[in-house]
Order: sequence, then structure tokens, then C-alpha cells
Amino acid sequence: MTTSTTGAVRAAFDDARREHRPLLVGYLPAGFPSVEGCIAAAEAMVHGGVDVIEIGLPYSDPVMDGPVIQQAVDAALRAGIRITDVIRTVQSVAATGAPTLVMSYWNPIERHGVDRFADELAAAGGAGVITPDLPPEEAGPWTAAAQRAGLDTVFLVAPSSPDARIDRVADVTTGFIYAASTMGVTGTRGQVGSRAHELVDRVRARTGSPVAVGLGVSTPDQAREVGKYADGVIVGSAFVRLLIESSDEASGVAAVGALATELAAGVHGARA
Repeated sequence: MTTSTTGAVRAAFDDARREHRPLLVGYLPAGFPSVEGCIAAAEAMVHGGVDVIEIGLPYSDPVMDGPVIQQAVDAALRAGIRITDVIRTVQSVAATGAPTLVMSYWNPIERHGVDRFADELAAAGGAGVITPDLPPEEAGPWTAAAQRAGLDTVFLVAPSSPDARIDRVADVTTGFIYAASTMGVTGTRGQVGSRAHELVDRVRARTGSPVAVGLGVSTPDQAREVGKYADGVIVGSAFVRLLIESSDEASGVAAVGALATELAAGVHGARA
């Protein structure tokens, strides 16, 4: 049985479903290229048409992150990024009106204090948390804290996930189910994993939770294709790469906003 909904993330997906359109979800790691630079870039993403924002909590052992995001995360950690900076970033981005999540590995949340983290995030206007390395079987303390704080929970499935794991993820997910398009780490790719559509169909056959596809989506054409069958399209590395390659923060923010506009046109027009 799927857990009841709680927050703004599920509400955004439910609204989009009623209007028969997918959502664009964009990711940036907090603190890169600086705390203020990340905030400005995320705001530019929202203004460009990104519907939901993920703010990454930098961590020293990012097992799911590819080289682009790892480079940005390493820079943020060297600059001294702290959880208080992550929370401040969420607060600023959430003020745009876009549901704003934190994407975090479990260790930093556990060390900070599960209830403390949930309370601080909720007080900042955060909408939920994506926990890529937290097994649903061990998620009880987090799901309880999130429910109490009114935060949505997001868990992952992959093409290799058996039906029993999909059912378990659906039981603890209140926001959307994150469908990894391929087995591997984040990063831009020439094409989205061919098993992504099949995975979305498998999830939909077992739960009514929204399904968003990530890992490898980087171009408007890819985003449009994924938007034809998924409830959400997640883009991260393509945005981060622009910030890395830009000569200064202002030009990086402008480039991120331009890409957001192009991706949003692809996603929002996917079913036209």
C-alpha cells in the first residue's frame, strides 16, 4: 500500500498529471560555484521554466555522482560548505515558489540528526528529500521524521530493481519515484538508457506514485522524448557543466537560465 501524500512535491506532480503534462526537475549542488552563485543559478532555472528544484548536499563519498557533479561537489567542500549553507540555499530558492528538495546521501543527515534536519529543512520552506543510498527497509526513522515535518520522501529504482523492491519503494515514497535510466552514475550521455521507458511502465503497473526519470538527460530532444512517457524529467549534470565551463558566475548563471528555457520547452511540449 502506498503511503499517503504529504507535501508540495506530490501536489505539483498531481496538478501536472491532471493537465496531462510532465514536469522538469533541475539539480544543482549547494555551494557551487559559490553559495550565492548556486542560489542565483537555481533562481534562473526556475525563471527559465524548471518546475521542481533539487539542491544537492555536498558529501565526500558521492557514490552515485559522475565526474561533472563530483568536480562541483569537491569545489564546494573545499570552500567550506556546511549544512547551514544548504538550508539557506533551499530557503532562498523555495521563495521563488518552486518546490525545492534536498538530494543527500544518508550519512550527513544521520550525523546532523534526523529530526533536526527535517525540522530545519521544513522551517526553510523545503519540500522534501531525495535519499539515493538509503534502503527503503532501513528508512523508518527518516520517513517518520519527514511525515511529522510535512516533507515529501523520494526513493530510487533502477532497471535491475525486482518487482518486490519497486513495491517497497512505493510504500515509503510520498513525493515521486526517481527512476534511474541506467545502471551507473550521473552524467550527460548521447542517449537516455533504453530501459528507462520499460522501467517507468513497470513502476506504473504497481503504484500510482509519479515517476521521474534521471541520469543521462541533457538535451531538449532527450528531455522531450522522456517527457512523452514519464511524469518528470530530471536534469543535473548538464546544468552543472555550464557552471564549471563558464568564465565567471554571471555568465554561468545566464547559460543555466538559457538551457532551462530550452529544456522546459522540450518537456512541457512533449505531449502536445
